[in-house]
Amino acid sequence: MTRVLILYSSLGSGHVAAAKALSAAFAQLPEVEVSSEDALDYASPIYRRAVTESYEQLSERLPQLYKAFYEGSDIADLEKSLDNNLTWARLERPFFRKLETLIREAAPDVIVCVQQIPSRLLQLLQEEDGLVRAQYVVVTDAIAHSTWINKGVNGFFLPNDLSKNFLVQRGVDPALLHVTGIPIRLEMMEPKDKAAARSHLNIPSDKKLVTLMGGGLNSRRVRQLIKDLLAYGSMDTLVVAAGRNETLLDALDELTSTSQVTLQKVGMIDYIDDLIVASDLIITKAGGLITSEILARGTPMVIVDPIPGQEEQNADVIASAGAGVQLRLLEMVAPAVEYLLTHPGRLRDMSERATLLGKADAALAIAKHILAHWQADSLQAKDVTPFADVPAD
Repeated sequence: MTRVLILYSSLGSGHVAAAKALSAAFAQLPEVEVSSEDALDYASPIYRRAVTESYEQLSERLPQLYKAFYEGSDIADLEKSLDNNLTWARLERPFFRKLETLIREAAPDVIVCVQQIPSRLLQLLQEEDGLVRAQYVVVTDAIAHSTWINKGVNGFFLPNDLSKNFLVQRGVDPALLHVTGIPIRLEMMEPKDKAAARSHLNIPSDKKLVTLMGGGLNSRRVRQLIKDLLAYGSMDTLVVAAGRNETLLDALDELTSTSQVTLQKVGMIDYIDDLIVASDLIITKAGGLITSEILARGTPMVIVDPIPGQEEQNADVIASAGAGVQLRLLEMVAPAVEYLLTHPGRLRDMSERATLLGKADAALAIAKHILAHWQADSLQAKDVTPFADVPAD
């Protein structure tokens, strides 16, 4: 029996969703015992509150300051970035004694990190206490920030070739880099018919459907965006999925259907995948997990309001691949949607490019690779050298 421990940090919903997908994937493999834990649940209340509030304040309320911090902390020099991550780990370790206890008591054979905090703590435990476990890192951003790179990692699983090339240039051994995509729900591997999805949602197959994912968007800006979309009237049905945005539905209370467009407003739903399949076009932020699910279904995207930093990079990757368009001015969304809906050839091309970029089987591919690698080479895992001897430019 192989014991697998998945560690994540609940800073944003993406890391949580990726960890759930990986847990489900490992559970499908024979002779595997898997558990998944939020590292912040094992941190001191002071640290957990400080980190969570800082992330929310910066990313949601002070995005430009967050961008400055994100880009300023991305260190190009490999040795300096490793030293910096190790310094952070030493500062954080006193707040994570319970996490150390969890690892010792659980005694996993393999640890999979889906966020930077637990990964950098593990390298410190390996270095100072000899608490050696095979460690694998699953990167959930389109481009790997330097905080993802730590010593003692047996393999990195990446969203795309661009991210791999970026790490190779920084000196990470190419043999440790595996392009698998971001892990998403296993149900995304099951083919779904658009007509059947629409039938399930009671949406006519010959009507134009646009979905707006409003979970991470500013409620006031979404309200104006919907007004613009209703005024243009280029679609037959507009579905607004509020998700975790608790204020959005209240902000939209006065908005109703028009003679041309049926407006549907929903909160937390369990049929988001059917909605993705059924849609002709999706308007969304550029979160790594939601965009990965949309890509896996081959649905074109209009990306708005990405969080500066990693979401801007996600949006750039999608737009450069031709799978979506990124718009900085919300005033441009409605005319762009009208253009795309009236040019079906462009939508088909975007759909084909999205399918090429999406990787529905990422979670299962990662789980199988990790298990095979550990079983084949578990005795040598502690001796893997994670960085190539790449000369400086």
